[in-house]
Amino acid sequence: MKDQSLRNLLEQLQGELKRSETMDTEGRELLRGLEREIHQFLERAEGEQARPAFLRELEDSITHFEVTHPALTRVLSEMLNTLNNAGI
Repeated sequence: MKDQSLRNLLEQLQGELKRSETMDTEGRELLRGLEREIHQFLERAEGEQARPAFLRELEDSITHFEVTHPALTRVLSEMLNTLNNAGI
């Protein structure tokens, strides 16, 4: 797994979250939960798989933000692609 790639995308996600003043409460909660899940995933031992809930949260976040926050959607999509390319 390309942990560094995922860490870089997490930093981009955090930056988008800080810059986005127009985000609704549901969106902020989605991203904060996703951020916690990503940190937990990165701290797990090598070889452990992401929980399906984590992947569903990521997909739900992409769906939620695709119209209102395109830059954020790009970062979330890159995360999903990174995980898919790693076989997760």
